[in-house]
Amino acid sequence: MEIKVLPKGNKFIVQDNKDRLLYSIKKKAFGSKYNLLDASDYNLYTLVQGGNDRKPVFRIILNDDVFMTLTCKSLFLDPTIEGGGSGMKFSLESKDRKEFKLIKDGKEVGSIKTVMTLNGELQYEIAIDNVAFDDYIPLFAIAIDRAFGDMNKNK
Repeated sequence: MEIKVLPKGNKFIVQDNKDRLLYSIKKKAFGSKYNLLDASDYNLYTLVQGGNDRKPVFRIILNDDVFMTLTCKSLFLDPTIEGGGSGMKFSLESKDRKEFKLIKDGKEVGSIKTVMTLNGELQYEIAIDNVAFDDYIPLFAIAIDRAFGDMNKNK
């Protein structure tokens, strides 16, 4: 499965490779909260950023409970975000902060690639095995954007 996470105004949209809208990700007015909404505007998950700028921590919330925690382990040498919850372990590993391997429970299941658009915005291309995909996966691109986006824009 291949999807794209594209910035559009003050939100992100998630499209498949036929440019059909799958989800939208809207930033809440205050703080660092992002709601993942399906095509019918039903709130599926919320991503909340915490921690500090050097090692951000992200929590994915489902039905008012923390479903998964993602922690940035390194910003510069071998940039990595690790996460877990609900019996799963994820790792987003990179060498250049732009191309990430998506590893679930020790097995590589996909990738997330950062692409600079003509207007200087960052978009994310996610390729993932169909059996490993779940609705919260586009929020991984938002975590990458929040942790590494400013550095990638300045390159």
